[in-house]
Amino acid sequence: MSATSVHPLFRYRWLIFSILATAYFFVYFHRLSLSVVADSLVKDFHTSAGTMGLLGSIYFYCYAAMQLPAGLLSDSVGPRRTVTVFLLFAAAGSILFGLAPNIGTAIVGRILVGFGVSMVFIPTMKILSQWYYPHEFASMAGILNAMGGAGVMAATWLLALMTENFGWRLSFELIGGFTFGLVGLVWLVVRDRPQAKGWPAITDLDGHVAARTPSVQAIPLFTGVRMVLGNRYFWPLALWFFFDCGIFFGLGGLWGGPFLMHVYGLTRETAGMVLSMIAWGMVIGSPFLGILSDRILKSRKKPLVGCTLVLVIEMGVLYAFPSSLPVYALYIFFFLFAICSSAIVAIGFTTAKELFPVAMAGTSVGTVNLFPFLGGAVYMPLLGNILDSYPRGTNGVYALAGYQAMLLVLLISSVAALICGMMMKETFETALTDS
Repeated sequence: MSATSVHPLFRYRWLIFSILATAYFFVYFHRLSLSVVADSLVKDFHTSAGTMGLLGSIYFYCYAAMQLPAGLLSDSVGPRRTVTVFLLFAAAGSILFGLAPNIGTAIVGRILVGFGVSMVFIPTMKILSQWYYPHEFASMAGILNAMGGAGVMAATWLLALMTENFGWRLSFELIGGFTFGLVGLVWLVVRDRPQAKGWPAITDLDGHVAARTPSVQAIPLFTGVRMVLGNRYFWPLALWFFFDCGIFFGLGGLWGGPFLMHVYGLTRETAGMVLSMIAWGMVIGSPFLGILSDRILKSRKKPLVGCTLVLVIEMGVLYAFPSSLPVYALYIFFFLFAICSSAIVAIGFTTAKELFPVAMAGTSVGTVNLFPFLGGAVYMPLLGNILDSYPRGTNGVYALAGYQAMLLVLLISSVAALICGMMMKETFETALTDS
């Protein structure tokens, strides 16, 4: 056994990863948490579906707005400080949301949550790049994504159980309190790089410097953004993200729960269990699609177009049979829905990276990452306004006709996403050339 095999760095980095992965868990939790409690919020705040859509969309506006600043803050003040400060906002926002006496206060709480969790992913990526070897990075990113899937599960099935037992208010207050504890762990345990603990850099262990990728000339941020926006192949990809993620966040992140409870008469707990298939689709589908793209199809475009085609078929079936599918079919629907609208985005981000030189990878991915959350911000209130345009029952249940109109919009959007996917450039060979 070599001396470095027991170096405390190798144990400590797993502690750092566990804390940051837990923070990322809450990123996805808050992203989809309103789906299960949406009907309760409408009743308690005496508000409309359109306002609920606005409440859900605020998270995405905040998240999208902070994607480029996240990289700048991580580089200037450091990722540890960035995560610590912004998780404080997320914790306070969750508690304020649970205590909110009216919809206005709830919106303020949601804004704090959106800004807070928007500063977790990019800083975490930077920290992992300092604590893990280059050949370990993709595996760690995959595990981190699995934690995001666990956050989806918590936002559906677990939150449904918590709401049934404690109510939605106390549930969000407890989550905020736990996040405050997580803030302390980030500050006390996480370090930006091994050198901050007095240890050597990860690449300097074993008495040699590990192979590094050749240095590339840095491209100024706004110069890179202009180059990305000026590339004609960028826009089909960006619009695909907009439509695909608008569908995912609109149905899976907000209106899927009310749809299952109002149209199929499912209990909140059962609806949460059905929606938990979104998490399983992410956890299982993400690595599967990566292997399919890299090793089997050797293509980025083929799996992306194939998944979007399946999404079109799914939305077509749900539109044609909105209230007559067996319950087991709903489990299958949301599992495939997650793979074809959420897990597939990993291939989309890979395409964004491969469209441009390696020096622009961060800028290209950061710029395209604005569009998924813009899609969520647009589709949540849009679908809510569609539901509001139809009469509601005396018990507050939205009309089946309203849900049918909503599903028609999602079907048309999936067709638009498919057209965008077919217009994309195949980048797999480019990746081989650049490697």
